[in-house]
Amino acid sequence: MDRLTQYRQLLREILTELTVVPFAHGEIEIQTVFDTEQDRYLVVNAGWKRNDRIYGPLVQVDIIDGKFWVQRDGTEDSIPVMLMEQGVPQHDIIIAYRTPEDRLIMGFAGV
Repeated sequence: MDRLTQYRQLLREILTELTVVPFAHGEIEIQTVFDTEQDRYLVVNAGWKRNDRIYGPLVQVDIIDGKFWVQRDGTEDSIPVMLMEQGVPQHDIIIAYRTPEDRLIMGFAGV
């Protein structure tokens, strides 16, 4: 299995695992959205908490040029850490919501 195929499978597994733990309050569903043609992967919260509509992305990760671009990370455990725990080298992870300088200081890919 080539690296890109492994990365796609790994990311789907990590993001699917995020949907297992339900919200303690409200009727909120945690949904995965996988666009495997464009390599865009999302976890979205959707539902109701009392009379308030809850909807928004928890996580978005794109695979661009064989690297993980973490666009949004609303998790407690950190998507980059989860990827590294599965053997992904830091140079294949780009924390897109941080400046290129911050990424390098943190030890991740700058671009």
